[in-house]
Amino acid sequence: MTNIHASCVVYKDKGVLICGKSGSGKSDLSLRLIMDKGFSLVGDDRIDIFEKRGKLRAYSVNTIANMLEVRGLGLMYFSSKKAANIELVVDLAENLSEVVRLPEPEFIELEGIKIPKITIWPFEASATDKVLLALMQKPSPQI
Repeated sequence: MTNIHASCVVYKDKGVLICGKSGSGKSDLSLRLIMDKGFSLVGDDRIDIFEKRGKLRAYSVNTIANMLEVRGLGLMYFSSKKAANIELVVDLAENLSEVVRLPEPEFIELEGIKIPKITIWPFEASATDKVLLALMQKPSPQI
């Protein structure tokens, strides 16, 4: 098991791991996905990941389970899922100019599992739509 700095949300049993530097907008994007798109929280800030039966599993950390940091409000409590199978990794760009307009499919390997990865700027109005669209139309890994 590996503990990583990330947030995790789930939509219809499809987990999304949100990665980026501290202050990059992981918690804010998670909040918008929960409030606007019907996602559920798995965990914020620290996530445990490991391979299980060929899937990448993500678990909330017990000491911070059910909590999401909402800048300006503090730690807020949400009902949450304990774990999710990760189907998509969202890497947060520091600014919009870092986002490729027509990217080739990308994958990241975590715990020996290839997972589709997208890079977005989290503060674009369409950021939550892009996450949901990518999750529903994810490509298969090239072997």
